[in-house]
Formats: sequence, C-alpha cells, structure tokens
Amino acid sequence: MLTSKQRAYLRALSQNLDTIFQIGKGGITEEICNQLANALEARELVKARVLDNSGYTAKEAAAEIAEAIGCDVVSCVGTKFVLYKESVKKKRIELD
Repeated sequence: MLTSKQRAYLRALSQNLDTIFQIGKGGITEEICNQLANALEARELVKARVLDNSGYTAKEAAAEIAEAIGCDVVSCVGTKFVLYKESVKKKRIELD
C-alpha cells in the first residue's frame, strides 16, 4: 500500500509518461493483464487509457486491473490512469 507522499511522488513522475495501453471494446482480458504485468515489471510505472467504447470508467478499469495483477493505482484522471508495481528484477524507482 502506498502512502500519500509516495503516491504524490509517483504522480509527479507519471506526468511525462506516454500512454502505452488502451482499454477498448474488448474490455479487460487476461492478455491485457499479462501485458500490463510485463510492462510494470520492466518500467514499474505505466500509464493507460480507457476508450469510450470500453464500458469502463478509468477508476473501474484501474481497480480491476490492480486487483488482477497485484499492483497499486497511483491516479485516475479523466480517461487515463497510472499503475505502479515494484519490479522484482530491476528496481528503478526509489520510494521512501
């Protein structure tokens, strides 16, 4: 679980990130979860977007994915959300 200070730090880091995933009409599948888990292992911080035709809000999608792959939701703004999970192999982000 992230503290508010850690969340604020990660939110600041996520400002410059590109959106690398989109949740579309296919919804949240096991394949999407696997891809996000792999991206989180490599990057630790990932930004994704929910398209209008997905049937999800950003908050719903982020919560469902976080539960499925065991990561933390950093923020949800509009249609975008940011996820964080500490890498097992190569730690890139230092949290206090």
